[in-house]
Parts: sequence; structure tokens; C-alpha cells
Amino acid sequence: MDFVNRTGVRVDPEARTARAEAGTTWADFNHATHAFGLATTGGIVGSTGIAGLTLGGGIGYLSRKYGLSCDNLISADVVTADGKFLTASETQNEDLFWALRGGGGNFGVVTSLEFKLHPVDMVHVAIIIYGMEHADTVAKFYRDYMDTAPEEFGAFVGFHQGPPVPFLPEEWHGKPVCVVIGMWTGDPSEGPARWQPFLDVAPVAGSLVGPLPYPALNSAFDPLLPKGMQAYWKADFLSELNDGAIAAHLEYGSKVPSVQTSVHVYPIDGAVQRVGQTDTAFVNRGVKFSPVIACMWNDPADNEANIDWVRSYAAALRPHSSPGGYIGFMDGDDQGRISENYGVNYGRLQTIKSKYDPGNLFHVNQNIKPA
Repeated sequence: MDFVNRTGVRVDPEARTARAEAGTTWADFNHATHAFGLATTGGIVGSTGIAGLTLGGGIGYLSRKYGLSCDNLISADVVTADGKFLTASETQNEDLFWALRGGGGNFGVVTSLEFKLHPVDMVHVAIIIYGMEHADTVAKFYRDYMDTAPEEFGAFVGFHQGPPVPFLPEEWHGKPVCVVIGMWTGDPSEGPARWQPFLDVAPVAGSLVGPLPYPALNSAFDPLLPKGMQAYWKADFLSELNDGAIAAHLEYGSKVPSVQTSVHVYPIDGAVQRVGQTDTAFVNRGVKFSPVIACMWNDPADNEANIDWVRSYAAALRPHSSPGGYIGFMDGDDQGRISENYGVNYGRLQTIKSKYDPGNLFHVNQNIKPA
């Protein structure tokens, strides 16, 4: 039996699937599926749309355990450039379905998406904040810990200004900090022990550790990110979080220009790597981390300085990076990287683009041009 919530998310708890309209946010989606103790990989910000995240790949807290959002896509309804309404799945318009899983909005207007769901209910959450003077110790510990961490442990290391949250003393608000944020989805009784090493590795400026509903963590950043902000992003992939990459993060992460800016290093191993490089359009299955420099701010007068900071940061990381970057983290001036970002899948994507959108109607994106 299907259950439909007010935002148009239809959940089948017996089949562990959900279909949602393309305008649904992850907060809407998680609200509907959490009622049945279910979830799928869905980013880290509740106000993110399900369509954009999934079509670009879809990195989130559950990636290591359950793969990317696009790995959990069962089918999608699509309106193509010639006005046709198609369903794409493993058995219908298979080439389009392949391309949608990582190829972005290049092939049509996706109007609904159907996902596999997994048993995810209460999770053991940690938001741990350290002074920047401990960032080198924390980042190296995080790297080593993740080498052997079970896939139920989904967490990232990052660099912020201290946010105005109740569990962080006011003296840290607005100051450069290092963070480790994530959740344990395994046996709840193991949760405290899984996070204790991060509480012990260095002095903690503030922390929130304990059981929470999965949607609470998935939307924890939403209050810091109102609509209408200025933004400029850059990203690469890392085969390893080596000492050189960490040094670059320490240099530039200590100069984060706004409380809304997020510099995160997401793990994308585990289940992500069990999907073949050419099984979906998302080609980057052999890397371990996906870092992003997501600079956001309020005043347009700060545009030039903040863009320069992002570009310098990205240039410092580039020598330590693998080829390509995550499409969901690319900015408007990254079009020159498109073939690198799709690697060996780019030629096939161009062929499928020629079939479904030969006139390149859908071009306001990380654009795959018709062959």
C-alpha cells in the first residue's frame, strides 16, 4: 500500500520504494520516508532539491553504506526536447536511464523520480568542533580512521567559521574552526564508542553527540543557508587525503570568509566503489574523497575577494587531486572541465545527448554537447 504526503512523496513501505515529484526537497522526502523508518542517500542540506542532486550523482551521509543517490534511482519520468513523455529505467529507455544517473539535466525535464529505500531511523549523530590550531591533528586522524571505518560510519571533515549554535561557546562564533560531522547507522549501542575517538583526539571547542532522527542531521545546516545568497564553488576528487592536501586545507581553511561558507571533504568509498565505472554516467568510482569549497556570502561587495579566495584554494589543492570533479559542485566557469569530469563516459553521453536533445535545448548546466 502506498502512502502519499502533502508534498507529493508516495512511499511504499513494503516494497521499500518512494516516488517523488521533481520539485521535492530532501527535507520533504525525508519527512515522508522517516515515518516508516526508511531513507535513501540524500545530501547534507534539507533544502536541496532531489532532482538536481540525484542527476549529478548524489553524495550524502549514507553514501558509504548505500551508494550515491543515483545508485538508488529505480526510474524517472522525463519530458524530452521534442515534447515526448518517457519513463527511463533498467527496462525502458535504458540508455536515457544510464545517462540520467550522473549526467545532470542535459537530457530532458525530469518530472518524478522513484528511489530504493533502506532501513534508516534513529542514528547516532556527532557535530564536533575544534579550534583551527588542532586541524592538522584532526584531519590526519580522520583520514586514518576512515581507512578502516565500517560503512555504517558516514562522516566528513571540514573547515568553517564557528556557527552560532547553542553547543558552541560564543567565544568561538565567527572564528576559524575544524569540524567532523556525520552519523553512525549501525547498532545504536555502538554509537558512543564510534565517536569517542574524535572526542579524545584533540581539545573540543563544542560538540553535539547523541541519537537523533536521520532527517534532523540531514537538515542541520538549513538555518545558515537562506535563499538569495551570493555563491561560488570549486571541487576536485582525491584518491587519498595526503599530507599535501591537508596542508592546503590548513592554509586556506583558516581564512574561511563567512559563516555560511562550507569546505567539506566527503568520503565516497564503500558502496560507491562497488558500482562499475561505466555502469552509470557517474564515472568517478575509484576515488576516496570528494572535497568542495562552497563559498557563500550575503554582500555582493565581497564577490571579488571571495571568488579570488576560492580560486586560490582550488589551485593549491589541484596538485594533490585526481582528474575530474563532482558535477554537483561545479560552477559556471567550469565548462572547460566537462570532458575531464566525465572521463571515459563522455563520448557515450554525447551520443545519448544527440539522440534525446540534438539541438542542445537543455544547455544551462554542466553542458554535454551533442556529438
